Amino acid sequence: MSKTHDADVAFIQALAELLRTNDLTELQVKRDYGQDDSLNVRVSRRMEQQVVTYAAPAQAAAPMAAPAAAAAAPAPVAGETDDPAQAPGAVTSPMVGTAYLQAEPGTPPFVKVGDTVEEGQTLLIVEAMKTMNQIPAPRGGTVKRILVEDGAPVEFGAPLMIIQ
Repeated sequence: MSKTHDADVAFIQALAELLRTNDLTELQVKRDYGQDDSLNVRVSRRMEQQVVTYAAPAQAAAPMAAPAAAAAAPAPVAGETDDPAQAPGAVTSPMVGTAYLQAEPGTPPFVKVGDTVEEGQTLLIVEAMKTMNQIPAPRGGTVKRILVEDGAPVEFGAPLMIIQ
């Protein structure tokens, strides 16, 4: 455990400012002051904009021929929350990576909104460090919403789909 240094407070404030000005979600730094004396700091923030990013594809799924219908906000479904990650039936990303809704470009998607899925069925793929990781359905049900676009980056715990 590090001893308190007056400069540490200013250092941590500078890290928080870097986080904000560069639109970062997390910084981690370790400073060694000498033998058995160091400072290990992790500064992170929750970005509310991510929720908006994941909600946007659901609006894009509305028919293009009816712009008035797309502009109207859908009525909340019973049990649905503002945060898709907290919605009952939310399938979240188990890792940081890139989400792919189909096996390869030009092939049909694994699932579409309205499809009935079985437990263990592949919903999508998350590529992490050049490895394609199949994301299985945690339970059977109907795909109500797909919250990511094909090729979109995802973070750990980010909502991907809602299955009810």
